[in-house]
Amino acid sequence: MTLPRHPPALPAPPWRVALVGACVGALLAVLWGAPAQWLASGVRWASQERVQLRDTRGTVWSGSATLTLTGGPGSQDARSLPSRLQWHLTWAWPGLSLTLSSACCTPTPLRWRVNAGWQRVELALQDQQSVWPMALLTGLGAPWNTLQAEGRLQWQSSGLRLDWNAGQWRWHGQSELQVQDLASRLSTLRPMGSYRLALQGTEPGTPTPSLTLATLQGPLRLSGQGQWLGQRLRFTGEAMAEPGHEDVLSNLLNIIGRRDGARSLLSLG
Repeated sequence: MTLPRHPPALPAPPWRVALVGACVGALLAVLWGAPAQWLASGVRWASQERVQLRDTRGTVWSGSATLTLTGGPGSQDARSLPSRLQWHLTWAWPGLSLTLSSACCTPTPLRWRVNAGWQRVELALQDQQSVWPMALLTGLGAPWNTLQAEGRLQWQSSGLRLDWNAGQWRWHGQSELQVQDLASRLSTLRPMGSYRLALQGTEPGTPTPSLTLATLQGPLRLSGQGQWLGQRLRFTGEAMAEPGHEDVLSNLLNIIGRRDGARSLLSLG
C-alpha cells in the first residue's frame, strides 16, 4: 500500500517576503529616529514629574534638553540647569553606553554603562568628577524652597557600580558629594561652611551602603551617619554652631531639626 505524499511546501510569495522586510525596516527606522520627546516623557513619568527634560532636540539616541527639577504634579516650583544637558546612547554589547555632559558642570562627560542579563542588570559609572549648582535643588519644593540653599555640589565617584539581582540592588565602590560654600536665606552668615557626604559600598557589593556626613570647614558644624535601605534612606545626625556664631545660626538650627539645647537633631527615615 502506497501512502499519499504531501506536496512539498511552497516558498512564501515574494510579496510576503517584501512586506515583512518593509515592516522590519520601518520599525528599525522608527526606533533609530525616535524623537527625544519620547525619552523626556519616560523620564517625566519615572520621576513623577520631578525630573523633566524640556525643549528637547534630537533623538532618543543623541540629543539635548534643558534639565529642570520640580516639586512634582501641581507644584509651582521649578529650577533649570544653566546650560543644556546633552546625551549620547550607543550599543555596547551586551548592553548600552550612555554619555551625559553639560557645559556648566561636567569638565569631562559622565560615562555610564548598562549591561542586562537574565534577571540581572549592571549599572557602572566611569570614575569622574563634576560640579553642579546647589540652587538647582530649590526646584524640588519643600524643604529646599524654604532653605533656598546656595553653593556648589562637587560629585565624584570611584569604582561605583550597582548590580540588580534577586530583587535588590548591590552597591560597589564609593560616591562622594562635597557641598562647598553653603549659604541659605535663613542666615545672614555667608558662607556657613563646606561639607562631605559619602556613600560607601563594598568590594563584593552590599544592599545597604553606609552614608557619612562630616564638616570640612565653617562655623555650622554638621555630622551624622546612616544607611541606604532599599528605596529609602535612614539617617541620624546633628547640627550646631561654633562658639560666637550661635545667634546668627539660631533660626536655621530651629528649622532643619529638633532643638536639644545648643544642638539641632537631624533625622530621616
